[in-house]
Amino acid sequence: MGGEGESGFEPATGDGPPASGDAAARTASVRSALAGLLQIRRLANGGRADPESVPAPWELHRPVRAVALALEAAGLPASAVGPSGGRTAKGYRVTEGASPGTVRVEWPGPAGSGAAYEEESELTRCAGALRELGWTALLYRGPRGRRFLEVEPPAGRPDGR
Repeated sequence: MGGEGESGFEPATGDGPPASGDAAARTASVRSALAGLLQIRRLANGGRADPESVPAPWELHRPVRAVALALEAAGLPASAVGPSGGRTAKGYRVTEGASPGTVRVEWPGPAGSGAAYEEESELTRCAGALRELGWTALLYRGPRGRRFLEVEPPAGRPDGR
């Protein structure tokens, strides 16, 4: 998941350890990181009518991090991986997408958790949170019928402008 220690804040991608520590402190860190992101948008997208409505160039260069922050800030749970490498919690998982600049969001969980049954509704919630922050999120069905989101910046913004 990443911590707020010496390396700075890292949003939960769903491939880290289970959440531990002070939940209130983590929530405050996520809120602060989102406020910083929105400030970057205001500065970088200053010529737009609503500069907070679309991703800034910074986000386009770090889409996994930006999408993970958006999902965590929306209060959605991240999946987690234990020391043995197995899933320990169901939730979103954010990885690089198949095409450059895209992100893939899945809804995995440990065996028997019911994640596969929840994935359509939960990924729809994820898509809604991402669309509120200006991302394009499309729901697909992949191998073995598992659903996933493909997330990309809005059309017409390949250079972040």
